[in-house]
Amino acid sequence: MNSVFLTYVKEQMWVKRYAKRTIESYLYWIKGFILFNNKKHPKSCHNLEVELFLTYLTIELNVAPKTQALALNALVFLYREILKEPLTLNLNFNKSTTQPKLPVVLTINEISNLLNQIKSSHALPCKLMYGSGLDLWK
Repeated sequence: MNSVFLTYVKEQMWVKRYAKRTIESYLYWIKGFILFNNKKHPKSCHNLEVELFLTYLTIELNVAPKTQALALNALVFLYREILKEPLTLNLNFNKSTTQPKLPVVLTINEISNLLNQIKSSHALPCKLMYGSGLDLWK
């Protein structure tokens, strides 16, 4: 790690006994926040810059809600534990929303066409799997 600041953050997280994966994730988002703000030190940034960064994650990068929450947690940790300047509780940013996942269901005709296209040596096992309800291949 080249940055003295990020090395310090990492060491403080080790002292506080954070998990290795948590440290890696938090450092990733803190570094992303610094790069988003043109490498300005986080001490010279605060609520407005955090709001802009979290909105950018939603609008430009289209991240999932849990990803945005992880980035927020990393920045809350940074400002509360490292910089000793906690963020306000009423941050105003564009919150990411979960896109509904529609199930993919084939019609009877589509299933029939699909099973007819399978080579004869594989047709019987495929028909047995479909007929017994083993058609959920994940």
